[in-house]
Amino acid sequence: MSGQVAGVLLAAGDGSRLGQPKALLQVAGQTLAARGVAMLRAAGADPVLVVTGAVAVDVPGAVMVHNQRWRSGMGSSFAAGLTAIPADSAAAVVALADQPLVGAVAVQRLISAFDAGASVAVATYAGEPRNPVLIARACWPRAIELAAGDVGARPFLRAYPELVTLVECGDTGRPDDIDTPEDLDRIRRLLAADGYGPGQG
Repeated sequence: MSGQVAGVLLAAGDGSRLGQPKALLQVAGQTLAARGVAMLRAAGADPVLVVTGAVAVDVPGAVMVHNQRWRSGMGSSFAAGLTAIPADSAAAVVALADQPLVGAVAVQRLISAFDAGASVAVATYAGEPRNPVLIARACWPRAIELAAGDVGARPFLRAYPELVTLVECGDTGRPDDIDTPEDLDRIRRLLAADGYGPGQG
């Protein structure tokens, strides 16, 4: 093991296009925040931090990190999450609360890539880089510096492509976002039909 890997779940937005904050949305009997925490835990991430903003969130066993600047976009939440991770964590996997079809196996594959020497590991689906993303501690200062507006790791990943290991995860789940009521309805139908669980994959 190259060191303990923390999990960071970004759950601070107000869901402007959806009409309600996403973190407390119920899907398959769980809030999106609780589902994301369960997924990260099932993959072996420890500790798990949840970055909150628009609404108060409480998930037992997870560390809540309130981003006072959440209105500025995902970049500030990404930075707040990395900054709050304990000093004994060697890397962090960053996941999004509004992607409930991402499976724990995807995170496990990113951690395995880190154990094998990758500094940065990005989940891909049919070859397309999406989420989650693992970043080793040595890279956090640069990642935090480049995060701005409504983007988190993307500017860092584009600036340092030589650090990135792509990890195919298309067989472990899906990176579909919940941005609109239509997205929410579609994902609820997928969950009911396919039985995706937090550890799916």
